[in-house]
Formats: sequence, structure tokens, C-alpha cells
Amino acid sequence: MDTQYSELRRINAANGYQADLHELVLTTRGTALVTAYQPVAADLSAVGGSAKGMLFDCVIQEIELSTSRVLLEWHSRDHVSPAESYAALPTASTTAYDYFHVNSIDVGPDGNLLISARNTWALYKLHRQTGAVTWRLGGKRSDFHLGTGVSFSWQHDARWRPDGSLTLFDDAASPKEASQSRGLQLTVDESAKTVAVKQQFTHPGGLLATSQGNMQLLDDGHLLVGWGSLPNFSEFTAAGEMIFDGKLATNQSYRAFRFPWTGKPTTTPTVVGRRTGTDLQLFASWNGATDVARWEVHAGASAAALAPVTTAAQSGFETTISVPTSGPFVAAHALDSAGSMLGISPTIKV
Repeated sequence: MDTQYSELRRINAANGYQADLHELVLTTRGTALVTAYQPVAADLSAVGGSAKGMLFDCVIQEIELSTSRVLLEWHSRDHVSPAESYAALPTASTTAYDYFHVNSIDVGPDGNLLISARNTWALYKLHRQTGAVTWRLGGKRSDFHLGTGVSFSWQHDARWRPDGSLTLFDDAASPKEASQSRGLQLTVDESAKTVAVKQQFTHPGGLLATSQGNMQLLDDGHLLVGWGSLPNFSEFTAAGEMIFDGKLATNQSYRAFRFPWTGKPTTTPTVVGRRTGTDLQLFASWNGATDVARWEVHAGASAAALAPVTTAAQSGFETTISVPTSGPFVAAHALDSAGSMLGISPTIKV
């Protein structure tokens, strides 16, 4: 979408696969990286399952946006055995075993791919052209020596950072492996095959997320942590001090981000009026408009004869305004911080 919330492009997986929610990365070379989960028949007897079982083959595609051509198609079942999984087998053989569960893709400084697989507790570096697994970090077959405090489980959102470090969100739950989740920043030496903790970020409330979660590196070096299945999101300094803590009223967020954003919807503001005796209240909102600072209410005896009667500062999603008028016709003008008009609601009769 653009800043007017108009659709710019719709990206689909190719070759008959259904792109799923876990990842979409737009690359600097005009491609998109997407994930898909495909149930396939599998012999799971080697891991205690049915010889006529099912598993989810996690598919990664790199798609050229200008042509929709598939440049890379990678299948987890071709490279990673179910024996690497920490996930419990399903009780029914007809239920697909989610043994891998890819949940993030990142492009590394050398152009190759870094992926996170939740259910093997591992990160995998993939050769961009061939799809070969260059190394595993974590899990049952790690190619790295993990230093003190590095071990993670059920993780999400593995990303390379400009200083060469690697960040991820360590859920450590479902089932529980640690007392709390954490944002984890790691120092990775690909030559010596060693990994050490550079910094970790934990919530003073001891939050433990059973799924999802992410870490975002901000321009000033701070880090934003989204706590996944929990409604929290927190900002930390590079030294690990929490300086902001937010919480959604309900629900959760797969990933949380902090970005500058100016939304200018093509719709008009919306108003609803309510009269109680001689008191008139107006409720004004404009979904997606980020620059509204004040509402200026116009009222009058007819729709053609409106004049400004009051103003009110924008307050939350919907602003409640007491309107000093007996005229039944009202409209609201959305103003920015400089007093310039951004939009006008339809005129309503209360």
C-alpha cells in the first residue's frame, strides 16, 4: 500500500503454493521472499510416527516482482530431517507433522539467506543460488560452538545487523524451556564457528511468549522488542535498559515495529452526532489519517449555511466534541498542527 492506503502490488507464491503469513521480504534486487507450508505424505517411522504419515514441507520462494518468475524454490524436506525437530508428533497420522516451521527469512551481507525454523530451534544459512545449507546455528546439529547463555528455543525473527551481529527473539516457550522470553543479540564468528551473547533484552515483568515475537534495530541504536503472543512491545537502549513499554488493550501482534508514517487516506472524515436535550455532541474520526491535530466544527440552520462554532484537540481514535449550537446541521474540518485543513466530513443533520 502507499501512504493513501491504495494497493500498489499483490504478491503471490508460485507453482501452485499458497503464500502464508510468516514472512514477506522485499529485496534490493527487485524480488520478494515468501514462505509457504505444504502438507505432503511422509514416512515418519524413524522418529516414532506412522510410516504413512504427513508432514509440512516448508517452502521458500524468491520471486522476481517484474515478471513473477521464481528464482529460487527451497524445500525443507530436501535439506532437513524430521529427526532435527523438537516438536511433538501429532497423535493422528492424518495430521501433518509441523517439524520445521520456518518463520523468518533475511538476506545476509554476502547475499545469501538466513532462515529461522522454530521447531528445530535452529537458524540455517542457505546458498542463494543452489539452496544448499551452508551451516546450522543451534538445534541438534549445530555447526557452531554456542557460548554461555546463547542456547535458544522456539525462536523467531533472525536478522543480520550492520555491525555483523545477529538478533532473534527467543520465545523459550510452548512448551516452556526458560522462565522468560528475551530479545537476543549474538556475536557470530563464521570462520571460527563460535557464537557469544552480545546483549540480551528481557522485560522486568518476566514475560514469556508462547509464539511469535521480533526485534527491530532502530536508527539510534535502540532496539524495539515485540513480545509476540503477548500484547506488549518495548524499546531498549543498546545497553539493555528499557525506556518505553507499551501494551495493546487486547489481542497480540506477530511483529511490532516503530517507523515514521504519514497516512493520507482518500476517504473523508466521519462524524456522528447525538443530542440530549439542548446538548449536542459530535464524534469525529478519520481512519488512517496521521496528521490530524484539531477538529473545527461548523454548524448552522441549513446545510448551505454552516459557520465555525468550536474546535477541539484530536483525542485518540474518535474525538468527542461538545458543540454550542441549536442548528441541527454540523460538519467537522480536520486541521493539522499548523491549522491547515486536511479534510471535511459530510454534513449531517442531528
